[in-house]
Amino acid sequence: MSLKNTNAVRPESPKKIAMVIANPAISTTTGWPVGFWWSELTHPYYEFSEKGYHVEIFSPDGGRCEADAMSDPNDPSGYSSTDLISQGFIHTPSLKSLVENTRKVADIDVAEFDAIIVAGGQAPMFSFAEATVLHQKFVSFYEAGKIAAALCHGVAILKYAKLRNGEYLAKGKTVTGFANVEEDFADNAVWDYNLLPRDQHIMPWRIEDEMKAIGANYIQAGLWKGFAVRDGNLVTGQQNFSGSETAKAIIAALGE
Repeated sequence: MSLKNTNAVRPESPKKIAMVIANPAISTTTGWPVGFWWSELTHPYYEFSEKGYHVEIFSPDGGRCEADAMSDPNDPSGYSSTDLISQGFIHTPSLKSLVENTRKVADIDVAEFDAIIVAGGQAPMFSFAEATVLHQKFVSFYEAGKIAAALCHGVAILKYAKLRNGEYLAKGKTVTGFANVEEDFADNAVWDYNLLPRDQHIMPWRIEDEMKAIGANYIQAGLWKGFAVRDGNLVTGQQNFSGSETAKAIIAALGE
């Protein structure tokens, strides 16, 4: 007897998604350990699973990945306590193991996948500059006419992704990503709790500023609003509350 995924649009040949999360890093601005953000993995994963897509999880270096603490619904801060999708993912051993045993980005065969999506969290802002293989894979998806997507601080990839002609992939494209108003909110929060001096920012640079600097048309929907935008086969999501919107934009771009 064979079991089929009855949710799949094409159960015999499901779409394949390569999801990339960041490896653990240390913030050069705060000294804190940083990683990926749970909802930016789990919410897109949920949407893709509902469509019957096949999803594989990668990271630049492979191996075990760690999430930013405040993205865990079980964190004492309570910041993500209402994130039931992440809670379910974390407490499903077969899913949790995917984060503990990620494959290397170098192992991605672009020909085998329909889309790549790069999740955020704090770590991309400190580690993606050196993730040259990820830069190349992301551009390869885009230049192959496949969907290349990034979410929240995962949009940091667009600071480094250049086409074969040397131009920035995002130049002239409409994109979103973690907004300056959201960076201001985060900075003020840590300042109010005296976690950082008031002349020190959490992030070493800002998505909104860099996207404008490379010639992208940066837009955003407002503070903590779920939002994603598609420009051709480039899809970007604003922040950690935009995982579902980003995934749905990818699904629509794939024609399903």
